[in-house]
Amino acid sequence: MTELTPKAIVAELDRYVIGQTAAKRAVAVALRTRWRRRQLDEDMRDEVQPRNILMVGPTGVGKTEIARRVSKIVKAPFVKVEATKFTETGYVGRDVESMIRDLVETSIAMLHKERMDAVNAEASKAAVQRLIDLLVEQMDSSIEADATDMSEDAQPLTPAAKRRRTRRRNKLIEQLGTNAIEDQTVVIDVAQDDDPMMMPFEIITGVAPDELPDTLREIMRASGPPRVRRTVSVAEARRILTHEEAERLVDIDSVIDEALKRVEESGVVFIDEIDKTINDGDYGPDVSGEGVQRDLLPIIEGSVVATRYGPVRTDHILFVAAGSFSSHRPSDLIPELQGRFPIRVELDSLEEDDLYEILTAPDNALARQATALLATEGVQIEFSEDALHEIARVAAEVNARTEDIGARRLQTIVERVLEDVSFEAPENGESRVVIDVAYVTERVGDIATDDDLSNAIL
Repeated sequence: MTELTPKAIVAELDRYVIGQTAAKRAVAVALRTRWRRRQLDEDMRDEVQPRNILMVGPTGVGKTEIARRVSKIVKAPFVKVEATKFTETGYVGRDVESMIRDLVETSIAMLHKERMDAVNAEASKAAVQRLIDLLVEQMDSSIEADATDMSEDAQPLTPAAKRRRTRRRNKLIEQLGTNAIEDQTVVIDVAQDDDPMMMPFEIITGVAPDELPDTLREIMRASGPPRVRRTVSVAEARRILTHEEAERLVDIDSVIDEALKRVEESGVVFIDEIDKTINDGDYGPDVSGEGVQRDLLPIIEGSVVATRYGPVRTDHILFVAAGSFSSHRPSDLIPELQGRFPIRVELDSLEEDDLYEILTAPDNALARQATALLATEGVQIEFSEDALHEIARVAAEVNARTEDIGARRLQTIVERVLEDVSFEAPENGESRVVIDVAYVTERVGDIATDDDLSNAIL
């Protein structure tokens, strides 16, 4: 994190998100502030509060993408939740504390993968040794079976037989090293992917396995067979055994402890549609909205959330809230919640030039994605500059006349333009298609100019 200055974070975000400089700068500074806090003395460190951010802007302009990308840059646990999925006590919905539990699960998965990758080389060597033992044992069993057919008395291994076994082993090592026997089959014992004792319980009771107490889960698992024998290819066996060896090398207790610390020090929670929790009146289906805000408040202020892995403090988790606020204002949130989002940034609506840049400039540009996807079928797509400008113009025009859904409109139009090519690609094989203005107009021109069709199709 030392080299990740605010300028460096913004520069990295520029590779994926067009415009929205104010939002990028706010997030970059908030993340740098967290690094600065960790450099302070412990007494001062606990007093520094996270710079929570409230993003205001229409859908499809990059609010979620900024938060998601920045969490990847700093390798922080990240979870996106929708405020409308939460309801206060007494209403059907998710408990607000579930977002912290989801964040913990994400953190554990991230760190577990990091640890697994770190021991992969060692695990691969151990897996090869196990695979050699299995193949030698399988080969010896076959030879012994043939010998038993010829003689009822089992004979001890002679020195010559031992030398033959050593030669077989050395040859297997050589063949495995050159991937010469990847298609050969081998019988291995593997852990079951599905727990047969858990699914019926969920069907009968309606309680998901993850919601069961740990003790009950362990008792139910212990009552079922832990492993099953399978016949797989050598290549598949190598993958399975490498994974098992890596799991054996990774200390899961250490992973959980470190993951919980990451959540508390580096976690990022993105709360979308927070404006939808603002009530329009005293009655109706949104009556629980203010209750959701009040339930969110202690989590964002800082509290202890109980998870199945242990308690988690939320005092220094970074919360980024977002909403279009088309029908309300940020000041319509309850005052206490407003105070917990001291940094507010407004994201701009996307104009035609912005949409063109989104099509072409980012590393994950839509035009590049479409070209790469169809190239897998042998179809070469070439977009002319005029065609890309026309797609951006149509998207901006439809957004202006109907609901403004930002850059998501581009994906709708690009899919519409390439629909025929994409559908026929498997049969056409190697081919080349040039997408020009006429091609775009032929496929979306009438729809773009007809309000009824635009509302229904685009």
